[in-house]
Amino acid sequence: MAFEDYKQKDSVIIVYTGDNKGKTSASLGLMVRALGTGWRVAYIQFIKMWEVGEHNFIRDIMPVYREKLVFYKGGKGFFEAGELSSSATKEEHVAAARRTLDFAIESSMNGELDLVICDEINNAVSDGLITKMDLEYLIDNKHPRTSLCLTGRNFPMDLISRVDIATDMTKIKHHYDDRNLANKGIDY
Repeated sequence: MAFEDYKQKDSVIIVYTGDNKGKTSASLGLMVRALGTGWRVAYIQFIKMWEVGEHNFIRDIMPVYREKLVFYKGGKGFFEAGELSSSATKEEHVAAARRTLDFAIESSMNGELDLVICDEINNAVSDGLITKMDLEYLIDNKHPRTSLCLTGRNFPMDLISRVDIATDMTKIKHHYDDRNLANKGIDY
């Protein structure tokens, strides 16, 4: 097929998943690229409630990008295999994930944004805070011109046919396995 036979899509759905670091970092790079081309972007955080480097960075650049950047931090902390990593109850985790999902759906459907990034949404699904049907609804009902980025571990592989780009961050080695804590500026 010749290059002239290729066409550009109006929008794409991107997934960054896998068991190693780099998913949030990749989505932040995507945000930077989109803002750099003049796009309107929403960065929606599903899990991280504590202060992390990306939240500080987004807060600091928001005055520069004013109406071009929307940031929503809706998480209550990690919730893995039913174990709470914060003082929030399971019900509070579920309610926060639901509010964050509703914000993501509204942001992706209204046609005002070029890119909606849902960081850690895959974790929210795999941990049972929102359902796979909720994720399907988000994918199926986004505005035709709005690109969507979904990050986090355990993206449902039976939905892979509904996305355009999927990257699996495969762990070769991670210092957590040697009982080392996360490093500020590197891991968060």
